[in-house]
Amino acid sequence: MRPARTLATALAEGPVVLDGGLSNQLVAQGCDLSGGLWSAGLLADEPGQLVAAHTAYVRAGARVLITASYQASFEGFARRGIGRARAAALLARSVECARLVGDRSDEEVWVAASVGPYGAVLADGSEYRGRYGLSVRELERFHRPRIEALAAAGPDVLALETVPDIDEADALLRAAEGCGLPLWLSYTVADGRTRAGQRLSTAMELAADRPQVIAVGVNCCHPGAVVPAVAAAVQGTGKPAVAYPNSGEGWDDRRRAWQGGSAYDPGAARDWVAAGARLVGGCCRVGPGAIAALAEALGAPRPPGDASADTT
Repeated sequence: MRPARTLATALAEGPVVLDGGLSNQLVAQGCDLSGGLWSAGLLADEPGQLVAAHTAYVRAGARVLITASYQASFEGFARRGIGRARAAALLARSVECARLVGDRSDEEVWVAASVGPYGAVLADGSEYRGRYGLSVRELERFHRPRIEALAAAGPDVLALETVPDIDEADALLRAAEGCGLPLWLSYTVADGRTRAGQRLSTAMELAADRPQVIAVGVNCCHPGAVVPAVAAAVQGTGKPAVAYPNSGEGWDDRRRAWQGGSAYDPGAARDWVAAGARLVGGCCRVGPGAIAALAEALGAPRPPGDASADTT
């Protein structure tokens, strides 16, 4: 169902459930995400898999679907021999896949176009470090074309997500100015700071006076980092917070494997909401089963049918 309300209006009325990690659901469906485009590679090859993954999350109770454009860029598509016009069409397809699923639902479903950091496009884990040696202006020039392409496809909101440092947040916000869409800004954090080591209070305050920003917070961080980060976001901006941590498992880039066990507790979403979060869900390694449990913990209605056997 196309939303009758803006997402900002919905957030003012209570918590809204986000989806979980798109990549882990795609892997569970048997998809190969080993290429540099990650889940965005399926936009050209197997868009039906993206539709199936989005559907699993809506059935779990998600009311916001994040598109498969996190690691997509004109440069990345060019490395696969895909020209600029085709790349723009594939970025638009990421929105279309999510919108198709939302339109089929009996509940309001918002589509958030994912805009990942520059480090995600490098596909070398540098989004968890930041500080790429580029200026704010250079980062803005990189992000603007894909933001424009995604905005032209008509999502409900932009998700500027997994941002590792203040400079890139500034660049993203500048690049999104004038696109005509609301947005949320979410940092990836560790040890009470951005991944680049900056104070969270300073990072959150960057969004305080920007009316385009409807929520600010964190994603792809350890679940234990959520409550203090949400508190900093609310205190620094006066806006609703967004919180969608990963499972808490660590990624070993050398071994190309996850390490440790999951620390994601769907019931902890009640604490996130108490701290000021209004847009809540999960990121990497958090599947439809966990989102269904989160929705239940928050008392959110869910369409009939199985969410998934995946409980991570």
